[in-house]
Amino acid sequence: MTDLQVLDILYYTFQLALRLTMPFLLTSMVVGIVIAIFQAATQINEQTMTFVPKFLAILAVMGFMGSTILAALQDFVRQMIGLIVGG
Repeated sequence: MTDLQVLDILYYTFQLALRLTMPFLLTSMVVGIVIAIFQAATQINEQTMTFVPKFLAILAVMGFMGSTILAALQDFVRQMIGLIVGG
C-alpha cells in the first residue's frame, strides 16, 4: 500500500466522521441556542432545561438517521475489509 492510498483512506475516514457527526452537532447547537434565548427571556437558569431538550433532540435525530448512519458505516467497513483482503 502506497502513502497516497493511506492518505486517501485517512481523508475518506475524516470526511465520513464529519458527515456522520454533523447532524448531531447542528441539532445540539440549534436546540442550545433556542433554550439559551428562552432562558434569557424568562430568566430561568435551570441546568436540566438545557440538557433534557438536547438529549431528546439527539435521540430524535438518531431515530431518523440511524439507518443511514449504519449503512454508511457498513459500506466503510466493507471497503476497508476489501482493501485488507485485496492487498
